[in-house]
Amino acid sequence: MFKYLWMVIQDLFLPVTYTTLMHAMLSRTAGHKGRVIHGAGLCAGVLASVALAIVKYNTKLIISSHWNHYIYVVVMALTVLFLILTFCCGRKEEQASRPGPVFLSIAGSLLSAVLIFYSLPGVLLHPFSFNTMGQGYFSSYYLVRMAGWLGALILLLIYSRLLSHCALEIKPYAWVPSILNLQLWVFAAYCFGRFFVPWVNRAKWLGWPVKYSDEAYGWIGNWMMFTADYSMLFLWVSAVLAALLAVFFFRQGTILREKYDNPAQLRKLKARNRRWRRIAAGTLACIVLFTVILTVVKTNDTKQVELSAPENYTVDQDAGVILVPAEAVNDGHLHRFEYRTDKNIDVRWIVVKKPNSASYGVGLDACEVCGNAGYFERNGQIVCKRCDVVMNINTIGFKGGCNPIPLAYEVKDGNLVFRLEDLKAGEKEFR
Repeated sequence: MFKYLWMVIQDLFLPVTYTTLMHAMLSRTAGHKGRVIHGAGLCAGVLASVALAIVKYNTKLIISSHWNHYIYVVVMALTVLFLILTFCCGRKEEQASRPGPVFLSIAGSLLSAVLIFYSLPGVLLHPFSFNTMGQGYFSSYYLVRMAGWLGALILLLIYSRLLSHCALEIKPYAWVPSILNLQLWVFAAYCFGRFFVPWVNRAKWLGWPVKYSDEAYGWIGNWMMFTADYSMLFLWVSAVLAALLAVFFFRQGTILREKYDNPAQLRKLKARNRRWRRIAAGTLACIVLFTVILTVVKTNDTKQVELSAPENYTVDQDAGVILVPAEAVNDGHLHRFEYRTDKNIDVRWIVVKKPNSASYGVGLDACEVCGNAGYFERNGQIVCKRCDVVMNINTIGFKGGCNPIPLAYEVKDGNLVFRLEDLKAGEKEFR
């Protein structure tokens, strides 16, 4: 659940912020024409994203790294065009009768369409990649992940609506293009760094060598690496600027500048200011919530779980078996063991006593879906380290899904007996 919550917010926060502010700006600059033109661009971006997602899903299309290169080129070109037009004709409000704002609306529409087309297809494909343990779309595994995915989209929709109100009603109007332009400059700088990545070994026209080195690429290479290592920094800058807009709008709601003729007008103005403060507070609350999700929640969700240390056992080389005392694994907790084969491959397996049963859940510490990531115990549950799916302890030992790959054993003379040849057969899972 949490994985898709933070992934969707991380992927869509920037395009949602940019397109929301752009829509408000064009609405105030070009009026109805600006709203219609930019709305058409938004619809075109969404439809193109849906089409690409369908093609990728049905054909298993793999987009090469050059795709990002071309997208960054288009984004940078449209961003520069939009910034130039903003400087020329987008710094004043209510210019619907002039042609300049129309051209500005067209440039903003194209830029928004490209931003959506770049970021949305992957998000649309998430529901088709949920690990459901083979139980289909109506299983609890699927519904929990869908809740995280849908929850993120709903939060972003609420945030967009609130931010739009801030941008439409804040005074003076100049705050909107100023903050949007700063955000676009920052994003263009990021795109410039990412632009060189697919061509880093082929840019002979720049006189670069084949192998990368900071000295050889100079400041461009350094900036390219900076954008790779600190990509989240650009998101935080955009979030701070959006929060700044909300703060200014909140302050606007604390001051009553208009004149009034009677108490009824005063009550109306006070009610309007309270509404402004609620909208600004809601916008700030969304940004704070996103910050918590992308820091605390993401960190906890992605932190590496250390597998427990392998436990002791006895090896009977003559009989070709390993003996594990049953009394050592009868407590219902996960126990991990490891055997190094003649090929110096460490084969791990787990044992857990099944509840209300005399049998054991036994399997290799690997599965057919997630490989040899392993399993760990959390609050009495056995969990896959890679996909965070909780195992049904009663099904451990059976083949399928994310269950541990079954490992044969028998109980004899108070010991669990494992054959060395069965462990050696599992070498391929741990190479």
